[in-house]
This record gives sequence, structure tokens and C-alpha cells, in this order.
Amino acid sequence: MSRINDVGGMAGFPPIAEEPDEPRFHADWEAHVFALNGALIRRGVYNLDEFRDAQERLPVQRYLAASYYERWFAAITTLLVEKGIATAAELEAPDDHAH
Repeated sequence: MSRINDVGGMAGFPPIAEEPDEPRFHADWEAHVFALNGALIRRGVYNLDEFRDAQERLPVQRYLAASYYERWFAAITTLLVEKGIATAAELEAPDDHAH
């Protein structure tokens, strides 16, 4: 069964617009998500296959509405909860220490 990320050959999707000289990250938070994912994989919290699977399990509407790194962040938070590293409430709580 195909998942939403497997859209090769499907009709109804616009062509990919490539930006000349596109920066690797469009915002600092994207670089942080990239670094966090690498650190968690290197520490053995999860592996690349689990990370990819967590992205592919996003609900279709959420997957399609999210940017590339929003999908990464959603996968990371999903895996942190599934692995018992954090609770959903902890990940959704405002940061009281950012004063």
C-alpha cells in the first residue's frame, strides 16, 4: 500500500519549483531541527528507517500542509513520545525557562 509520500506518477501535483541559489535552510529553526535529528540518530535514540516511517505515518492532510522541516519536526516529536523520551504534554508545554 502506498503512503502519501509516494506520489511518483500521481496526477494533480504541481511541478517542483526549484529556487536558484536556494539556501540550505530558510530559517534558523530548520537548521536546529536538522541538527537535532542528526544528534538523536547518532545517539541511537532511533534510526533513519524509523525517522522516515514516522514522517510517512503523518495524517495525509498534515503531511501535505507541512513544509519539509515541519515534517521532520513532527517525526522527531512522534518518535520521542513513542520511545518514552518525552511525553506529548512535555513537548507541547510552553518553555518556562526561556526568560
